[in-house]
Parts: sequence; structure tokens; C-alpha cells
Amino acid sequence: MKALHRKLLREIVQLRGQVMAIALVMAGGIGTMVMALGNHEALSRTRAQFYAEYGFADVFAQAKRVPMPLANTIRAVPGVRALDARIVGFAPLELDGFSDPVNAQLVSLPARGGSDLNRLHLRSGRLPQRPEETVVGEAFAEAHGLHEGDSLVAILNGRRQQLRIAGIGLSPEFIYQIKPGEVFPDFQRFAVLWMQHEAMDRAFDMDGAFNNLVAVLQPGAREADVIDAIDRLLAPFGGTGATGRDLQPSHRFLDEELDQLRMMARMFTAIFLGVTAFLLNVVLGRLVASQREQIALLKAFGYSRLQVATHYAQLVLMVVTAGILPGLALGAWMGRAIAGIYREYYRFPYLEWSLDPSLVLMAAAFAIGAGTLGTFAALVRVHRLAPAEAMRPEAPATFRPLLLERLGLGRWVDPVARMVLRNLERRPLRTLFSVLGIGLACGILVMSRAMPSSVEHIVDVQFGFAQRDDFGIGFTEPTGNRAVEELARLPGVRAVEPFRVAAVTLRNGHRSYRTALQGLPEKGDLKRVLDAGIQPAALPAEGLLLTDYLADLLGARPGDHLQVQFLEGHRRTITVPVAGTVQEFLGVGAYARHAYLNTLLTDGNVASGAWLAIDARQREAVLAELRRRPRVASVTDRTAMIQSFRDTMAQSLSTFTFAITLMAGAIAAGVVYNAARITLAERGRELASLRVLGYTREEVRGFLLGELATLSFMALLPGFALGMGMIVLLSRGLQSDLFRIPVVADAAGLAFAGLVVLAATVLSALMVRRRLDGLDLVAALKTKE
Repeated sequence: MKALHRKLLREIVQLRGQVMAIALVMAGGIGTMVMALGNHEALSRTRAQFYAEYGFADVFAQAKRVPMPLANTIRAVPGVRALDARIVGFAPLELDGFSDPVNAQLVSLPARGGSDLNRLHLRSGRLPQRPEETVVGEAFAEAHGLHEGDSLVAILNGRRQQLRIAGIGLSPEFIYQIKPGEVFPDFQRFAVLWMQHEAMDRAFDMDGAFNNLVAVLQPGAREADVIDAIDRLLAPFGGTGATGRDLQPSHRFLDEELDQLRMMARMFTAIFLGVTAFLLNVVLGRLVASQREQIALLKAFGYSRLQVATHYAQLVLMVVTAGILPGLALGAWMGRAIAGIYREYYRFPYLEWSLDPSLVLMAAAFAIGAGTLGTFAALVRVHRLAPAEAMRPEAPATFRPLLLERLGLGRWVDPVARMVLRNLERRPLRTLFSVLGIGLACGILVMSRAMPSSVEHIVDVQFGFAQRDDFGIGFTEPTGNRAVEELARLPGVRAVEPFRVAAVTLRNGHRSYRTALQGLPEKGDLKRVLDAGIQPAALPAEGLLLTDYLADLLGARPGDHLQVQFLEGHRRTITVPVAGTVQEFLGVGAYARHAYLNTLLTDGNVASGAWLAIDARQREAVLAELRRRPRVASVTDRTAMIQSFRDTMAQSLSTFTFAITLMAGAIAAGVVYNAARITLAERGRELASLRVLGYTREEVRGFLLGELATLSFMALLPGFALGMGMIVLLSRGLQSDLFRIPVVADAAGLAFAGLVVLAATVLSALMVRRRLDGLDLVAALKTKE
């Protein structure tokens, strides 16, 4: 073994505590990167493979009633490679032993033979062979323990029909299985069923017609041109506008998840890279300063500048390598844990998480990048240091009175505190970066604890102030006041408020957005729109209220005029003023008075549905009456929606918060422990002098531990500020037209973050205390002069 290699091993043993601290921080960064990018790769790869194997469509279109022969005309549109004309409908379901309202989306299977579009992957059973048979989506079947051969009842156009389950299946169209218009899944109360085309034809009185189509484009075809052609053909038959994959709900939600994983990888990798680089800079800088004579001797005995610099570079490489394997293991554990959650909510036939070799290479590049960033200056200094200069000891540090002393306040500070403050003030950059490193750990904790508070804030605002109904009712088609009056007369119904929904495209200049325009009662109480102060906003007599996020997307402000293109009915385009903006956290939309929207649509005083407030004691009776109403296509339970929202967010947030807490604790412990070891190494002579002069061990401990405590307390306020900044950054990074995360930080989260940082400080102090108590006074007092 070469002499430099033996020296290298001795230094690694001597620095083992600091090496472990740095490796812990680096492992947190690598673990986060591997978890996020590994899941991104797994989801992307699995989705692409599922789409390719089961023929996921490129274009989707909905209409009211289209003659079947028109399907052949659409197949001939330039750019269309294949097309399926289908029947899609919605119906309530009844299950034995489950009294909550259940809604189903029914999709017809191809009329003849198999199809290459949106094919079913059967988990068990077979495709339907009789009109009364159905294939049930796996998520719903698992939620209720259903198997092939079991039965359920569907209310099809007011007629109760018993369906027998022929199979359990999955479709690329419903990877994320949610009810249209909602954001989070509820597998117990929303189902997807597939039935024979002929059975759907009879159930929904289509009689040789279809109301839905999916198409795959030819390679190189321009999607916008195909969509325009399909819209022109479907317009006379109530077409609501064809869309591409980007607006298909399941695909869109998964795209948002992939974007969030990329954002998380970038954000946390940058944080851990910075902290790791700082720790390596301090350790190697201190080591080079203490080994100036050894560097001079090595060069004097014939070792070249490059050999000596390479020796210290190898030391850095060994330190960063110590964090790679634990980081990969941590990332694999977190990645598989998150992938397990994804398997519950994203329904693939398979979802295998694996540690791809490219991720291992990326982790190594991350570690080497952190090492290079943090130690480049010190390695250059080693390379340039001349032997004659290195043989001379470094110039002593410049000492001067504290700022407090210069201000005449020194007498209020005891001697130990003065020594602590002098040491921190003497190296302002190191103190600043130490405070920043601990503050980052504190900030990450503040951010992680703010997420549950943000979820509760969404629940309070969205389902407490804005949406106050018990049941939301959707009609099969816009219906007159008579149906609403019938609902109001049902026993147990305390209040009814009708609403109207129309599919529209809003345009402001070159910007456009497709959404639902909702007409609300003028003085409604069950559904309210809220202003920025979370207070009910009055609906204007004319004009629209836009959610603030939608207004930003369109670049619209109150007083501007939008072009509103209706995608149903007369399909005309009119100009409507923007009367104001409102705040919502889930989805985006536009609001108007119910009567005003009906006037714009020119089809009379009708409603798309209604919100109901009921007597809780008569809940079952109200549900039974609603199931008997042929015009009721869906029933949404607000309480169940809240529970589903909380369950979905709680499971993912609990894993995220646990992992982030561990990583933040690692950063705090790494920075504090490193600061303690550096101080002990640099000031061993001073501490030994204090012992010789009669100071007790407790008093000397107070000097070192006081410095650690001062750094930690100095980091709390910046840490809280960094945490709020991270919350804002995360909120902006996660916001989309599907949902927004409000910026919320409560006192409990700040207190938790502070306690974790202080606990890491105490732990680091206990680890250093043994070395401090065992300080060799004679060796420490030896001088180099």
C-alpha cells in the first residue's frame, strides 16, 4: 500500500464522524432524487406501454345523439386511422349492504368483434356475452369485494335492471378512475361498467345511434385539423367539442402527477446539493489548513502538485461515495412505498418500480457534483501551495472586540458568552452558512408540516363555506322547474337550489380555455362563490365571475370582455363582460346567475341539476326517492366527497411527511455536528487552556455547546422564513387548473420544526461531548512554533 493511501485511510478514520454526517445529508438528497425520478420513470414507462398495448385513443368526442352511419363519414376524415362509435351513459347503482349513493359511468363495447381502441385488460372473468352482463372496473370491485358472478342493480333511464358481473377489468381510458367534474377518486361510490353495445342501445334508447366516439390518428396527422373536422360533423347532433389526450381526465391527472415529481426532484436535489457542498467545503478547508506542513513535506519529498491534490480529491471522493449506497437504498425504499400508493389510485395492469442503472449513474453524478462544487477552491489551494510557504504557519486570526463591546454593552455578557460570540463573529461566512444550513432543515420541516394544514384549509373553504349542500343531483338532460319542484316536495328535503351547467370555450385575444359555465341562484346558500377574503361574492346581474386562476390563464381582468363559445345547443359565440374574480382551490370555472345563463342559452328556464339540503334522519328515504326518479342520472354525497378527499391526501402526505422529516433531521444533525467537530478541532488549544486555568468540564462544555445552541437559535427565524418561502414555491409549483395548494403555516408546524432542530442539536452535542471530555490537555497545549 502506498504511503498516500495509508495516510488517506487514517484521515477517513479520524474524520469518521464528519464523514457520516455528510453522508447522511447526501443520502437524503440522493434518496429524494431517486424516489421522485424513479417513480416518474415507472409511471411514464408503464403508461406508455399500457397505451400502446391496449390502443389508447388520441381524440375523444361527445354528442347528444348521432346516427350510426355518420361514423363511416368520420372514419374517412383525413388523418383518422381508426375510430369507435360508442354509447356512454351515467346511472345510479344499488348494492346490497351499501346505502350510500353510487354513480356509474357505462361504456359500450364494440358492436362487432374486437377493437384496437381502449381495449379492456381483464383481471378475471370474460367479456359480456349477454345483455344483462357487464365488466366492472377493478377499483370499484375491490372496494366492495365484488367478483365475477356477483350481481348489482343499475337504474337505467328510471328502469331498474339487474346486471351480472362477467369480469373485472381495466382500461387505459380510466387509469385514474374519477367521476367527471371531480378531482379525487372515490372507488366506493363511483364505478365504470362496460356492456354490450346492443344492451346499451336499448337501455338508453339510442336505436341505431351513438353519443361518444374515440379515434386514433395516422402518423404525422395534425390533431387540430382532425378535431375541427369532427366538430363540424358532430355539431348538428349536439356535439360538445372533440378534445385530444391533453384534456382526457385520466391522462391529464397523470400528467400533473408526473410534473409534480419532476418539480420535487429539482427542488429537493438543489437543497441537499447546496448543504452537502457547504459541509464538504468546511471539512476540507479545515483539513488543508491544519495540514499545511504535511503538504509542504510531501511536495519537498518529491510528490508532484497533482499527486498531492489528487490525494485530497480521493478523500473527497471517498466521503461522497459513503453517501451514495445509503442514498440509493433510501430512495428505493421511499420509491417503492410511494409506488405502492400509486398502485391504489392509478390502475395499471402492472406497475413495477425498479432502480434503473441510469438513476444510479445520476446519483453518482449528483454526489460528485456536490463534492466538486464544495471542494474545488480548497483543491486548487492545495495544488498551488508552495512548499516554502506551506512550512510557515498561517497568520493568526485578527481578534477585536465584539460589536456588543464596541457599543458598550459587553458588561452585560458573561465571559463564556463573549467567547462564543467572538468565535462566531470572527468567521462570519462560516457562521452564515451554518445558520443557513440549519435554517434549510428547519424550513423543510415547516413546509412538510404545512401540507396537512393546507389540506384542512381546502376542506374548510371548499366544503364548509362554498359548498354546503348534502346531495348534489345531476339530471340526464336540462330539465324544467317541475322536476326541481318535485325534489322540493320530497319528505326530508329542507331546501333545493337548481343550477345550470353549459360547456363553453372562453377566449380573450389569442388565449382560450375550455370549461364549464355554471349558473347559480341569485341568492343561493347551498353553493356560494367566495372572494379573496373567503366571503360570499354577489353574482352580477350580467357578466361572469371567473376563478382567479382562470382569469390569470386568460389574462382577463374585471371590465374585460370575453368571447364565450357555447359547445351545446345553438353553439353560438357571444361577448360577455368579466364582472369579477372569485377564489377556489379545486378546479377552475366561470359563474353567472342562473337566469342570466338561461337567457344566453335561449332554451327556457331549465336546470342541469340541483343541490339538496336534507334532514339527516330521513337520509335513506330521500335516497330511495331519488333512485326512483328517471331524470336523476347521478347523486353526489358531500360528506363522502370530503372523506374521500381526506383519505386520498392523508395517505400520500403521511409517507411524504415522514420521509421529509427524516431528511430534514439529517441536514440539521449533519450541519450542527460538523460545526461542533470543526470548532473542537480549531479551538482545542483554547479549551485546554481554559481547563488548565481552572475552568471545570461543565464550564468548558458550556463554551462549545453554547456555540451550537447559538447557531441553532440563530437559525430558527431564518428557517421559519425559508419554510414559508418553500411553501410558496411548492404551492406555485403544484398549482394547476385541477387544484391549487393554499399557503398555510400554523403555529404547531413552526413549533414542531423548531423542536426537531433543537433535538438534532442536543443529539450532536451529546456525540461531541465525549471527545470534549477526553481532550488531551498536554497534546492540545503543544505549540508549533
